[in-house]
Amino acid sequence: MASPQWPKADKRLHIGKPYDRLDGPIKSTGQAKYAYDVNVPGMLYAKVFPSRYALADVNSIDTSAAEAMDGVKAVWIDEGVLGKEVRYVGQIIAAVAAETEELAAEAIALVKVDYTPKEALIIDTDPSLGSGRPSEREEGTPAEAFEAADVVHEGYYGIPVITHCCFEAHGQVCDVNEAGAQFWPSTQNVSKYANGMGESLGVPESEIKVDCQVMGGGFGSKFGHDKWGVVGGLLSKKAGRPVKLMLERDLELMVGGNRPSAYGTVKVGADKDGNVTAIDAKLFGTGGNGGYRPPPVPYVFTKIPNQLSSGQRIQTNRGGQRAWRAPGHPQGCFITMAAMEDTAAKLGMDALDFFKQNLALTNRPELYAQELDIAADMIGYKEKAHLRGDSGDGPVKRGLGISIHQWGGAGHPSECDVSIHADGSVECRIGTQDLGVGTRTCVTMVLAETMGLPMDAVKANIGNNAYPISGASGGSTTIGGVSSSTRLAATAALNKLLDVVAARMGEDALSLEASNGRIQVTGDDSKSVTWNEACAMLGTNSINERGVNEPGESTKMGLMDSGVGGCQMADVSVDIETGVVTINEMVAVQDCGLIIDMKTATTQVHGGLIMGVTYALFEECVYDNRTGRMLNADMEFYRLAGLKDIGTLKVHMMTGPGFDERGVIGLGEPPVISPGAAISNAVANAIGLRVPELPLTPDRVLNAIAKGGQS
Repeated sequence: MASPQWPKADKRLHIGKPYDRLDGPIKSTGQAKYAYDVNVPGMLYAKVFPSRYALADVNSIDTSAAEAMDGVKAVWIDEGVLGKEVRYVGQIIAAVAAETEELAAEAIALVKVDYTPKEALIIDTDPSLGSGRPSEREEGTPAEAFEAADVVHEGYYGIPVITHCCFEAHGQVCDVNEAGAQFWPSTQNVSKYANGMGESLGVPESEIKVDCQVMGGGFGSKFGHDKWGVVGGLLSKKAGRPVKLMLERDLELMVGGNRPSAYGTVKVGADKDGNVTAIDAKLFGTGGNGGYRPPPVPYVFTKIPNQLSSGQRIQTNRGGQRAWRAPGHPQGCFITMAAMEDTAAKLGMDALDFFKQNLALTNRPELYAQELDIAADMIGYKEKAHLRGDSGDGPVKRGLGISIHQWGGAGHPSECDVSIHADGSVECRIGTQDLGVGTRTCVTMVLAETMGLPMDAVKANIGNNAYPISGASGGSTTIGGVSSSTRLAATAALNKLLDVVAARMGEDALSLEASNGRIQVTGDDSKSVTWNEACAMLGTNSINERGVNEPGESTKMGLMDSGVGGCQMADVSVDIETGVVTINEMVAVQDCGLIIDMKTATTQVHGGLIMGVTYALFEECVYDNRTGRMLNADMEFYRLAGLKDIGTLKVHMMTGPGFDERGVIGLGEPPVISPGAAISNAVANAIGLRVPELPLTPDRVLNAIAKGGQS
């Protein structure tokens, strides 16, 4: 009989091997249908009218001219803002649906809104502008610890608001009619996309169908149906025709979500041997018009015995924050790791030695020690390392930087149905989504592994809310959830087949296994039947079994777990005459338990490194402090890293004994946490001083050099 426990390394047919994504060919050839590519008969095109003010009373909204246009089939007004406020530039207050996209654009330009502007708050770099009481936390006796410290470092650090910048904008095609509603959205949450939407549309949620086979990135910004989902549905219902509503790029960058800023001063105390004894962090920042949670500082080094921290929210009139790949961790990591390396520099210690000296202050010191050694070997640390500023003569300085990070990654609740048919075909149905990271491929691998079949002999059906419910893709919980539920369902279905075959073969079902396309007595293929012969024994019946991933139970079984750690190092060059930072090389060492697909796991880390280079060197939402408009809300001036910017990337995955036995753990978020810290530390090592704020643009580098930075 089959056991749901993962097979040992020498028994694995697919798991752990480097498979290409199954949807790679349709994506690379343009056959994949993203939300923007969906076109249904009679479809209308929608455009929205955003607020032009960061804060203003809305006195009236006049859509009469738009409604009078030929080809305009429906108009929507946000009645909720009439006589009330709009609170950020880009807030959607009206929309139209027309026969063509051009007509919709013309019509929306005719909408007139009468505002009474108010003074808005845009600036997030002044802690005196904070609202509400700051959060405060104290452990130990920090005042006494600082008094006793041999060395005290104090520095200022800052990381700005950035957007998610998904290549596929937010939006959907929708068709609301008498039979119910059908949505084709770009979403991270297929199973629950329709939750709460039914009341707004006057359609029972059970009659709302959702289909999302592929999507172009979410990074935490596409969990809900959002205002544009409801608006699109209302326009469709009013017009009696399908409607496509996708955000324009400028609006996407302003209102589709952002990562909050974090600024503040950090004080670190240490003894003369390099042992950190105290930390004091005073932080502030903005999540825009939404909430704000200060980042975790200290980060990873959470066992520093004496701690004092405070966090202050600055509520600004900008679009609200959303979860951004590892919420809060990149900010907390940058601030903590920068302060740690600055303390090492003040002590005159090598940064790697300093990090190792303080690993007892982390939750997994043995893991980080191993990862630091591997990363050091990968980047050639012994050959390249030098103390801060000892980078020789000439205008181009070279340096190394270090960072470590952590994440959870436990799998979410998930359900999966597996069917074995009499013709030998095998399929599963699971209401998960593939954000482009290989979820469909990994589900297929687990299904094929369990059945002992080649990949092309099974099929994974995902991306539809008609399938068994699965969690949203957030918190790096997808792979643990879907692999566990698929494994459980597939094992149950296979055991039903083994019962049938055992009766025909005159064997005990407990002695049978599925291996390499056959059902056989375990370890003896001379007593076997082919897979198709076994399935033919079902006659006209099919086997249908459901697997339910309950995280606690699956963790006990060893199917999944939580808690990963990683280490990254950066090798950079800095031209002190131009301020340009060049990435020579980045290395990443990461653990994530049992790896299903080695190739997609490795590319997840590559993607995190590239995203990290981007926010370390280029990304920043630039706002007009008077009007609240985002000045670089386009793909020309909202700069992302290109091939020439990322340097050489090397990845080492921690696998084998001690790691595989933990089961599957999520990987999506951890690799993006450390790059900003590692790169900033490398720049400080190269030029001999800290550039206190990200991104490390040439002007910031030159200004820091001119001012002498902070040691």
